[in-house]
Amino acid sequence: MSVEVVDGGDRGCGELLLVLAARSRTLASATTVRLLATDPAAPIDLPAWCHLTGHTYLGQGLDAEGRPYYDVRLSDVARSTEHAQPWRLDPESPGNHHREEHP
Repeated sequence: MSVEVVDGGDRGCGELLLVLAARSRTLASATTVRLLATDPAAPIDLPAWCHLTGHTYLGQGLDAEGRPYYDVRLSDVARSTEHAQPWRLDPESPGNHHREEHP
């Protein structure tokens, strides 16, 4: 299993998602990204981002130095997000269009 460590430091969740999304675009699918982050919203926002994009949230823990980390497995069929706002799907990406249901 390939693990890529990304140090998010003390960034807030918006910045964490910018870092994570940018790094995930450069990595192969099935790579596990271990995001080190101290933001208290990370345990909420990272699983939500994974749900939005189609990546797999694997869980959280503490590294050997006691820093919180969050593991994400990258999917080969992930939906693209906007580069400047990775919490929003890219409307121009063909895989992001959902079938509209009418009552």
